[in-house]
Amino acid sequence: MRTRIGYVAWAAGVVQFFVAQVVVGAAWTRPYSWARNNISDLGNAHCAMQPEPEPRYICSPEHGLMNVSFTALGALFVVGVVLTGVLWHRGATAIVARCLLGCAGVGFVLVGLAPADVHENQHALGALFVMAMGNIGLVVAGAGLADDVPGPLRWATSLLGVTALTAFGLFLSSHYLGLGMGGMERVAAFPLLVWALSAAVRGLFRQSTRVQGAPPAGPAEAPRARRQGAGTRTT
Repeated sequence: MRTRIGYVAWAAGVVQFFVAQVVVGAAWTRPYSWARNNISDLGNAHCAMQPEPEPRYICSPEHGLMNVSFTALGALFVVGVVLTGVLWHRGATAIVARCLLGCAGVGFVLVGLAPADVHENQHALGALFVMAMGNIGLVVAGAGLADDVPGPLRWATSLLGVTALTAFGLFLSSHYLGLGMGGMERVAAFPLLVWALSAAVRGLFRQSTRVQGAPPAGPAEAPRARRQGAGTRTT
């Protein structure tokens, strides 16, 4: 049950976050662009022209909803990291990976509690936790997953981390490769969420399959049950 709760926390956190981006972005009077606008623009508390890193006008009427979504994502992400012990080895590599991923969850909470136009430094720290420590954790996680995790999934986990870290470096250096500022930021931030959702869906499917495939009590257990019942009546 602990593991199931962890997987559900990951899935619920990621899904609500993507839904919130669509809903909050749709409330903008000026069209919100996933390519030109940062994710954090959705949570800005004030309407104003933002000159850096790219000039753009930001006015997010539903910023409160977005910041609640950031905070919920972070909290649920940490819950998932803590409760999905079955997904991991018991060694130091897994511990390091889970600690780094937990830091990413804390980063999402910090981003939600400190909008970029209100507490810029705290917001930037939260983003650093997500896109630096979280993505490093994703790279390490490829070697820290349990033995029953297929090899291709291990490689995919580390590859997602490397891709996200590379994108984060490009984002910081303002090299967007045609994706736009917001597009490159999403390449840096979303692999972690895609991985968590994939791991959650896989884990829940495997648990459901195990429960449905559990064999019923065999004939050898029937005499034992009768003896136990007889012993109870005699007592």
